Order: sequence, then structure tokens, then C-alpha cells
Amino acid sequence: MNRDGAGTVQVPELLDEVLSPEWLTAALGTRYPDIEVTAVSRGPVISRVATNARFRIECAGGLPAGLPADLCAKGYYSAAGQAFRHAGEPEACFYRDIAPMARMRTLRCLYADFDPRTRASVILSEDVVAQGAVFLDALSDYTPDQAAESLAELAKLHAATWQAPALAGVGWLASRLATYLDYRGVDDIRVNFEGPIGAGVPDGLRDAQLLADTYRALAGAVSEARPWSVIHGDSHVGNLFLDSAGRPSFLDWQVAQRGPWYLDVGYHIASALTVPDRRRAEQDLLRHYLGELGAAGAEVPSWDNAWHGFRRGIVHGFFLWAITLKVDPAVTSVLLERLGTAAADHDAYAAAPA
Repeated sequence: MNRDGAGTVQVPELLDEVLSPEWLTAALGTRYPDIEVTAVSRGPVISRVATNARFRIECAGGLPAGLPADLCAKGYYSAAGQAFRHAGEPEACFYRDIAPMARMRTLRCLYADFDPRTRASVILSEDVVAQGAVFLDALSDYTPDQAAESLAELAKLHAATWQAPALAGVGWLASRLATYLDYRGVDDIRVNFEGPIGAGVPDGLRDAQLLADTYRALAGAVSEARPWSVIHGDSHVGNLFLDSAGRPSFLDWQVAQRGPWYLDVGYHIASALTVPDRRRAEQDLLRHYLGELGAAGAEVPSWDNAWHGFRRGIVHGFFLWAITLKVDPAVTSVLLERLGTAAADHDAYAAAPA
């Protein structure tokens, strides 16, 4: 939400304003009331759709206790990003409202907000790269033991928000799965399936219309599914980093919304691991997740229901990568092979409503 009135902090529309000492003083002052940022040294800026800018600050009298000098700002400031400003709302609101209650490993956010009038968003966090973190993608080595750790983090999120009455009517958390077909669909899937990127997808699943139809049915079925929680929504390994202690931690929350837990879990297991590792470990990993969910106080589904949901989660991830066009082809190819093979192994389309 935007905060207006005396003493409030306006969400900037330009990166230059975000990186000004004056705005940073106001934004960081919501957490550190006596701070005065006196200088900002700009570091690397990565700008695709979203812009991530690393920078270092200096403060009058030194840094407040607990605040590192190296920070990162994220928003939609580039020409390409202007049309996607709305995508910043779920992520900014997640860090502002959900992360404190979830208590899972993610970026330590220092300020986050979204302005519904301008659609501008901003997230200030610690610069985990400066702390020694490593960002992952599908080409990174990722083991079943690491997947067990990341599933435990998802269980924290799901349990903390499980059917939470305070979140039931929150607009930015409304299910958006069905809307993905408004922007991407059969033609996009065909680009991947009929080219070299989709070469690893099993023959029986390289049907763009069938996948789109299956996902449309799944999206309709899960939009009102119970029980729900807040889900990450895009839980592939590329949305993880290893913190300075080597622990898996989630980031990139643009797809956060209300939904059934299994969309995260099936997607994560099938995308994070090689096919042989997934085949060997998937049932143990699902049982591990369910144990963590129960230990955190949430309702644990029966094994049959959990396995049915796991199969649906595979379909969710497979569709999201089938419509992906602007990512490193090597990454997309690996994920389509992993998710497509998992869908074939488990006849996952049959888990979605007809």
C-alpha cells in the first residue's frame, strides 16, 4: 500500500531517486529512526525486466547497529520494465507483510512498498552477494539433501499462512494462475516444444494444445482449493540462493499468491533435481516436507492426497517453463526435460481435472 501524509515515504519511480541519500534516509529511517545517509556509492546494475542495483552507503556517525553498508535495490525502472510494473506488487507486499510472519530464509528486507497509483514498487535488502551468497540456476549442482532443506523452508511459509483469516481477503494474494493463459499460450509453447529447447521433453508430452488445456483446467480447479496458504508460486532452483553459510534460501516472489501447498512442492522437487536424483528421492522428500509441515502446526494431508497434489505441482512447473521464452536456452531446456520427464513418469496430466 502507499503511505501518504506527513512523515511518509513515497515509492520512487526512478532508480536515481531510490539511490539518493535523501530517499534512503527516509526509507531506512522507518527501521533505523536516527539514520542519516550521507553518501551512496553505486555498484553493478542488472536490468532485464526488473532492475537490481547494488550499492554501498555511508552514514553520519557511522552505520546503525545491524545495518550493513552493502545493500541492494529492486524495482522496475528500465524501459522494458515499465510495462511490467504491476509485477512488483506481490513481491514488495510479500517482503513487507508476509516474510516477517513466515520466518523463512529469504533476503533480509530493510524496506519494501508498492504504490497502487503509479504501480511503482521498491525493495531494499542486504546485498547477500557481498556477504558471500551464491545464486543458483538449473545448471547448478543441487542435491536431494539440499532439496530437503529448501522444502523445509517452504513448509515454514505454508504453515505460517495456512488458511490465515487475515490473508483471506487480501487482494494482491488472489489466485492469478488462470491469468497466465491471457498472456502466454499455445504459440509460445510450440516455440519451445518444436525447437531444440524442447528436445528433452518426452514425445507424448510435446503437445502444446494439450498442455495449455490441461493447465487451464488445473488453474480453475486450484483457484478455490482448500486448504490454501501463501505459496511462492515459481519454486524452481533458479529462485534460490545459498547464503553465506551454504543454506538454501528463496527469493523472487513476483508470483506469490494464495494457493495449495503442492504447487510449490511438486514443482520444486521435479525442477531442482536431476532426473535420476528425483526418481530416487522424490517420495522421501515429499514425506520429509509433510513432516516439516506437521511439525510447524499445519494440517497434514493423507499420503494419497499429497501424492495427487505432488503430480499437480509438476504440471504447474512444466507449464510455466513451457511458456518461458526469454531465459538462457540452456536453462529452459534442462527444466523442460526435468519437468516433462516427471510429468510422464507420473501421468501428471491425469491429476488435473478433465
